[in-house]
Amino acid sequence: MRGLSSYNFVFNSGKIQLLKKYDVIIVGAGVCGIYQAYKLCQMNMDFLVLEQGSDLGGTWYWNRYPGCRFDSESETYGYSFSKDLLQEWNWKEHYAPREETESYLHFVAAKFNLRKFMRFNSELSSAIWQENDKCWKIKTKDGSIFFTKYLLTAIGLLSCPTPPKFKGLQNFKGTSFHTYNAPKKPINYAGKRVAVVGTGATGVQVICAIAKQVKNLVVFQRRPNWCAPLHNSIISQSEMTDIKKNYDAIFEKCRSTPSGFYHNFDSRKTFEVSESDREQFWEELYASPGFGVWLGNFKDTLSDEKANLEFSNFVAKKIRQRVKSPEIAELLIPKDHGFGTRRVPMEKGYYEVFNQSNVQLVNLEENPIVEVTKTGIMTAKEEHNFDIIIYATGFDAVTGSFDRIEFIGKDGISLKEKWENGPKTVYGLAVPNFPNLLTLAGPQSGSVATNFPRGIEEAVDWSSDFLEFLEKNKVGYFDAKQEAEEFWNDHVNEMSKKILFAKEKSWFTGYNVNVDKKYKGMCLIYAGGQIRFREFITNEKTQRYPSFDKFTYDQDSLEHLGEVIATR
Repeated sequence: MRGLSSYNFVFNSGKIQLLKKYDVIIVGAGVCGIYQAYKLCQMNMDFLVLEQGSDLGGTWYWNRYPGCRFDSESETYGYSFSKDLLQEWNWKEHYAPREETESYLHFVAAKFNLRKFMRFNSELSSAIWQENDKCWKIKTKDGSIFFTKYLLTAIGLLSCPTPPKFKGLQNFKGTSFHTYNAPKKPINYAGKRVAVVGTGATGVQVICAIAKQVKNLVVFQRRPNWCAPLHNSIISQSEMTDIKKNYDAIFEKCRSTPSGFYHNFDSRKTFEVSESDREQFWEELYASPGFGVWLGNFKDTLSDEKANLEFSNFVAKKIRQRVKSPEIAELLIPKDHGFGTRRVPMEKGYYEVFNQSNVQLVNLEENPIVEVTKTGIMTAKEEHNFDIIIYATGFDAVTGSFDRIEFIGKDGISLKEKWENGPKTVYGLAVPNFPNLLTLAGPQSGSVATNFPRGIEEAVDWSSDFLEFLEKNKVGYFDAKQEAEEFWNDHVNEMSKKILFAKEKSWFTGYNVNVDKKYKGMCLIYAGGQIRFREFITNEKTQRYPSFDKFTYDQDSLEHLGEVIATR
């Protein structure tokens, strides 16, 4: 029987209301939140998952735009924690589409009976630390209140979409949406006049998916990105059988690379190899599936500007070969950053789209959007009429999902204010003055700069072990140490200086034209790789968590306080 310390008391309309206090509340029912729920089940903890969507899935619930799929190999994307699960699930494609991944997550939740712990349509408005009770008070936008000893956030890197700031957005009478909020009911694009605003990874997927269906397509491009072929294919039955036999080796290979993918950098430097051998190697990479062209290149490709320029020139040559119009090809070749220094969109026939007579490219640097009208989009030079406008304008990445929730820690400190000049954390997993809070996929975490499921399993396993340690040692609450935050922030900055993408304007460094942030230019993720990150958090565990203060409290006094309040 749970004692009164397992409940909190609030006044509502002049009456005392008793509210249950959970051991743990998880925020988010995506890939990370689902695995954390599984772990807490194994630990027999009393927990709840709060999810703002109407169902589980996270990224794979929300992003229902055409062409959405992941660029991790399917067999490396699934969970590794259950051998039965690995043998029961069959992937259909080497790079699964959104629908397949969503079905997979539903399968996982059903197999382990996790849905009963989830409360949907529950978007957080605030999470406020209760110093007297040493717990978190959680409030959702529907007015519901929850209390929990531990608060674990699994709210995602790219879950705060950024609509554009164009004049007249509400004027358009046709169908319009940000890709993150695409309609649940699929749209028939056949014969439609369509605009896609944005050519990042999402925009590229949309464009490839609909270009041959629509009557005409106008692509509005602010900055071109370096794109590379995905080379997706169906997984045959025999291939899936072999995958199931080799899962141990597959996951061990992922653990052995900095990125958590199959791909590891070649041990050679670019200019150690002859020009002809370089060309042959690059041709092989360009023809291979997945991120090999990005993460399996020469080891100095992403750290040495001259080496990067050499490979960028190779990819530029490929673009010129694939696009018939020299003028359009030049517009599609980035001039402001090198290959791989921003996230590389993976594509199927993207450059060939611009050879189609029904496709037009608008360069927003030369011909900016003036306003959105009732019938379409007005640029500085002309007006375009559309039936559908798709905004692929990206996200307030990494920290945006935290900013929209009011996190209040000790002494009334706001997390948004604390991070005003950039996020600082301990391993990307905790923040000083925010006790009993673990940010499972937070800024500066090594778990978010890798093949995501591989990374989050590391974070969830570590966090679960930490919770077990705290409970076993009867710790009332923990708080990350300030000196640990300073150490980790210095280390994150040191690692970011070693790679080129920390110098570029991308969501890795806080840039989005529709987001105002003071800390643009700061690397928001951990660039040291998952192997180095794993060493840090493993040492933290083996040394009994020296980066954290652990506090005990008088359990009897809290129960007495509950009894006093209950008898008023």
